[in-house]
Amino acid sequence: MMLPAGIPSPSQGVWYLGPVPLRAYALAILLGIVLAVWIARRRWAARGGDPDQVLEIAFWAVPFGIVGGRLYHVITSPDAYFGEGGEPLRAFAIWQGGLGIWGAVALGGLGAWIGARRQGLRLAPFADALAPGLLVAQAVGRLGNWFNQELFGGPTTLPWGLEIDDAHLPAGFPSGTLFHPTFLYELLWNLAGAALLVWLDRRYRLGHGRVFWLYVVLYTAGRLWIELLRIDPAHEFFGLRVNVWTSIIVGLGALVAFLVVGRRYPGRDATLLREPPAPQDEGRVQDDEAAQAETRAQDDGRAHDDEEESPDLAR
Repeated sequence: MMLPAGIPSPSQGVWYLGPVPLRAYALAILLGIVLAVWIARRRWAARGGDPDQVLEIAFWAVPFGIVGGRLYHVITSPDAYFGEGGEPLRAFAIWQGGLGIWGAVALGGLGAWIGARRQGLRLAPFADALAPGLLVAQAVGRLGNWFNQELFGGPTTLPWGLEIDDAHLPAGFPSGTLFHPTFLYELLWNLAGAALLVWLDRRYRLGHGRVFWLYVVLYTAGRLWIELLRIDPAHEFFGLRVNVWTSIIVGLGALVAFLVVGRRYPGRDATLLREPPAPQDEGRVQDDEAAQAETRAQDDGRAHDDEEESPDLAR
């Protein structure tokens, strides 16, 4: 049996239902979000939480994440929008691709914090429940890059090389050139990382945000070597792409956080709820309770004296 000459790219990335376009990139993002929420609901319930709380938090986290992801992409790749010959309005064309994961995680985390706070929940255990689902969502989202024929790696002769249509072929490469399918590399890496997170969480009962920090470590490790394969235009510092530096810095920071949190808070979270009142508040509550008890005792004493002084009509 002959092996295929390469991985073909989809012939189109958008379909129409009448005047309504159905874009593969958007569908991949939406499917990833649905899977992430489904996984988070199951894991949150296993930790003793209410699965519906995940939906409430997602209501805040998802739109924040999309806006943050787009902002990061536009800021780190501004030439296509604000450079010479750029089109500023394309900055809003999310369906054409371009969501930076770091911006999505940063602003999405802010949205999750708002949602968790409104539910009276701690963010760390929720982040732990969500982490594997994030990797699954990112894996599925990479299918959008495949349909858009974008963000692939350099040329290769490997049998799984990616075929690119002439319309999307980078300048300087002849028709029929195969490229590294970085979308597939990241998809497989993320799915393997999600499975590893679930196993490590069950094996070592991780908590206090350590599953989330480990997610960041795993993702940045994969993104580092995959980013080095890509040939799409990108801003560089000291010969390395911005996303390479980001992966190194964020990955090291997450590793330090994982180790520090593990030493200070081993094991799972004792509660999913936000922290109890501060000690001074607790003392104030205890004083109020003592004053109320003393008042009740005085009232009972006065009532007893009144009973002794009142005539007994039945006697």
